[in-house]
Amino acid sequence: MIETPLLLSALQFDVTTFLDDMLRLTIAVFLGGIVGAERQLAGQSAGLRTHVMVALGSAVFTLAGIATAGGDLHQVTRVIQGVAAGVGFLGAGAILRMDGDTKVKGLTTAGSIWVAAAMGTSAGLGEYALAASATIASLLVLVVLRPFSRRLDDYALRHEQKD
Repeated sequence: MIETPLLLSALQFDVTTFLDDMLRLTIAVFLGGIVGAERQLAGQSAGLRTHVMVALGSAVFTLAGIATAGGDLHQVTRVIQGVAAGVGFLGAGAILRMDGDTKVKGLTTAGSIWVAAAMGTSAGLGEYALAASATIASLLVLVVLRPFSRRLDDYALRHEQKD
C-alpha cells in the first residue's frame, strides 16, 4: 500500500507549468486544425484529425525535450530533428505513384503534414508568432496558390498533348 503523503506529493505539480503546457498544446491543436480542415475540405485523405495529431505530437515531444534537457539547447534541437525526420516518414505514406503513370499524388498533403509538425514544434517551444505565421503561410500556399497550380497543370497538359 502506498502511503498517503507519498501519493499526495506525487500528485502535486506546478500549476503554472501545467497551464503553460496546456496553452502550448492548445495552440498546436488549434493551428494544426486550421490546416487540417483546409486539407479535408480539399478532399485529401490526411485531414483535420491527422494534422491535429501531428501538431499535438510534435508539441508534446518538444515540451518533453525541454523538460528533460536541463537547459541544454543541444538536447532540444535533437528532439526537433527527430520530430522532423519521423514526420517525414508519416508524410511519405501520403505520397502515391499512380500505376503506369509518371504523375505522383499526395506531395502537397505530405508537405502540409510536415509543416503541421513544424507548427506544433514552434507552439511547443512557445514561439507562438512563428507558429501562427507558419499557419498563415501554409493557408496562403494551400488556398491562394491552388488556382494558379491548376492553371499550370492545365497548361502543361495542353502542351504535352501537342508534343
